[in-house]
Amino acid sequence: MIAATPQGGVEQLDELRELLRTAGVATVGADVQHRDQPHPNTYLGPGKLAELKEELGRADANVVACDDELTPRQERNLEEALGVPVVDRTAVILDIFAAHAHTAEGKLQVELAQLQYNLARMRGLWTHLERLGGGVGTRGPGETQIETDRRLARDRIAALKRKLGHVRSNRMVMRAERERAHFPQVALAGYTNAGKSTLLNALTGAEVGVRDRLFHTLDPTTRVLRAGGRDYLLTDTVGFIRKLPHQLVEAFGATLEETRLADLILHVVDGSAEEEDRGEMIRAVDDVLAEIGAGEVPRMLVLAKIDRVDEEGRTELRNRHPGAILLSALTGEGLPELTEAIEQEFARRLRTVDLLIPFSEGARLAELHEIAGDLVREDTPEGVRVTARLPAPVAERFARFAAATPAPVA
Repeated sequence: MIAATPQGGVEQLDELRELLRTAGVATVGADVQHRDQPHPNTYLGPGKLAELKEELGRADANVVACDDELTPRQERNLEEALGVPVVDRTAVILDIFAAHAHTAEGKLQVELAQLQYNLARMRGLWTHLERLGGGVGTRGPGETQIETDRRLARDRIAALKRKLGHVRSNRMVMRAERERAHFPQVALAGYTNAGKSTLLNALTGAEVGVRDRLFHTLDPTTRVLRAGGRDYLLTDTVGFIRKLPHQLVEAFGATLEETRLADLILHVVDGSAEEEDRGEMIRAVDDVLAEIGAGEVPRMLVLAKIDRVDEEGRTELRNRHPGAILLSALTGEGLPELTEAIEQEFARRLRTVDLLIPFSEGARLAELHEIAGDLVREDTPEGVRVTARLPAPVAERFARFAAATPAPVA
């Protein structure tokens, strides 16, 4: 397996090599050509192309992967020149997503991304979709097979978008119910394989599958985190990556929306990564968050896998990332500090209310206990006097129960 890129050094292919390993492909070699821009027709220049063909023969490789998204013309010309199949970075990522999608929603999202990616690359690839066109009479006068295939693919794309629209509607209903109860929503975001799923398991006691593979977690998982007498909804989402294909950002819009609408984002970073790699990972996640409209959501930096870092390295991390939480989800180190930081972040947004709940409104009182966690209550002849700290939207809902006189000072 030969990987080629027109920019950077061979070490910059490490991520592509790891992607290929996740996809089940063994890498037998790597080659780099330094160019300002990829060749418009063949991605690589003529001389490098000849060298690569010779290397393919010596290594007995049967496929070439490129660390950029190829144009359909570049892909066709490369395959003709090299005599082996050629895939680009986007195709590799899509293949991994297809293997890791387990829910019906995830499979729909991956299929949509694959169709959008392949639509411009069609060379009779989609004849199996003819049955979707209604059979006899679907082909117009003079319509070629490739035109039929493309039309069927576009129809399938439209159908998938409608289905995902229903998914988005269902999510909105569930989100409205959560907002009514107003459980604070915390999203775990970060570079793929940064340790988000391990952290979710450690904080909530969940049993989300964890492996040392890129994009092992694809479908979002939400669990309840109980801290300080209050429930928080903690959601683990798909990991981000450098040069994340736009097809995936669009297809996974319903999933990524969970991140955009969160009250707080925990940006999980592999604290054991090299400084340069760590900086690139942080920038890649920041770029994707901005692209999906989550750039303004409050976030907290979490440096995970700290059990792999010595004391000198930890000191350097604290100096470079002041305010970040250093933790190890495996050993439990730093987890209490993270939980406390989450509590403090939301405590700053709470409003103190003094309420008088009539005895006939027992359901409202039970709701207060569930939302507020710790509260002070006193039974009076008129009802239950309650002093609590609530999120502003919830406080507005209970405004009609505001006590006429202030609560006595303890």
